[in-house]
Amino acid sequence: MELSKRLAAVARHVPAGATVADIGTDHAYLPVYLVQKGISSRIVAGDINRGPFDAARLTVQASGLEKCIDLRMGDGLNILKPGEVSVLVVAGMGGKTVCAIFDQGQAVLQLVRRLVIQPMRDIPMVRRWLAGHGWRLVDEDMVAEDGHYYVIIMAEPGLEIIEDSFALKVGPRLLEKKNIVLREFLNRRIMEIKSILTEITRAKSPAANNRAQLLRQEAIEIEEVLAKW
Repeated sequence: MELSKRLAAVARHVPAGATVADIGTDHAYLPVYLVQKGISSRIVAGDINRGPFDAARLTVQASGLEKCIDLRMGDGLNILKPGEVSVLVVAGMGGKTVCAIFDQGQAVLQLVRRLVIQPMRDIPMVRRWLAGHGWRLVDEDMVAEDGHYYVIIMAEPGLEIIEDSFALKVGPRLLEKKNIVLREFLNRRIMEIKSILTEITRAKSPAANNRAQLLRQEAIEIEEVLAKW
């Protein structure tokens, strides 16, 4: 099984030997990969929608891994019993959805040892939720694929304090590691801001002025970080 660059990055952060739940598994490519590579021998793969669930079933059947991958249709962590898995993977969902799944699955979360999360948007919201609910950001990764940038967050039970709003936005562990893809993303973001500011200054409205001020502040923060790289 060959994975996209995004899912391959997620797979890299699943500890070997873990019992895993892949929430929102879609086509079940990740579970099949994890079993085939010997990373995990038991995976629960869940999806709330019939279409992706049926697609996942076909993928698992084609790989002959029905004994290793337990497919379940249901909402979020409701498909799991507390203590059933040690690692939760939640990839390809919006940050609001991720936080809602965690809010509704506290009984399961209490016995999980690692979260591997790849939010599609609202990433600062996910970091804020984790820090506020007893999860430490042990690592972060970032990959670029087809013109898009994807962040992967690894969290384990512990204390996390993020006082820097910019670090909350772009990732404290990514900044600490001076992640090369983050640098590429920030340079691209600077160019985007300059382009947007050129358009905004022509509007000359209060709303446009407020947005321009926020963008200039963001640009200053980015430039300060890049200057120290």
